[in-house]
Amino acid sequence: MSEAQALAGEDVFVVGGGNSAGQAALHLARYARTATILVRGTSLAESMSRYLVDAVAETPNVEVRYGTEVARVIGEGRLEGVELRDRASGELDERGAAALVVLIGAHPHTEWLPEALARDRWGYVLTGVDAGAARPLETSLAGIFAAGDVRARSVKRVAAAVGDGALAITNVHEYLGDQTAAGWPARG
Repeated sequence: MSEAQALAGEDVFVVGGGNSAGQAALHLARYARTATILVRGTSLAESMSRYLVDAVAETPNVEVRYGTEVARVIGEGRLEGVELRDRASGELDERGAAALVVLIGAHPHTEWLPEALARDRWGYVLTGVDAGAARPLETSLAGIFAAGDVRARSVKRVAAAVGDGALAITNVHEYLGDQTAAGWPARG
């Protein structure tokens, strides 16, 4: 978002159909000549909040291209354009572009964890009060901690993940201290 002012008068593309993509396109549209949202699906209604869908529709320099994916990026040393593919017809369309912002969401990849470790409906790990745990980053399994983007309700930012990591270390030390006090042998 800090780059938006540098894109004044340019054509920009945002890949994604969720709230982050809608918010990014609206912010970029304040500066860019055009902001085009590229969506693989046929609607924003299932993936974007209604207020954002309405705001996107009401912003004259924001376009939504449904059923579209990026086939190729074009440029020498910097982005100069994108080649877009219509998913239904396969037709290609080359467009000039000063920026390509990809906001396609994330999947936490927690399938490998034991079923006893509580997760939300999207697979993010529950911690702290949400997990019925004693410590902020402790999971539903005592002595197991989670930090960063894998946590449910985390901010999903690098700085927040770094802070989580530091807090997790503190939580681990407290947990081990409690175990030692309860007679569990500490191991180095």
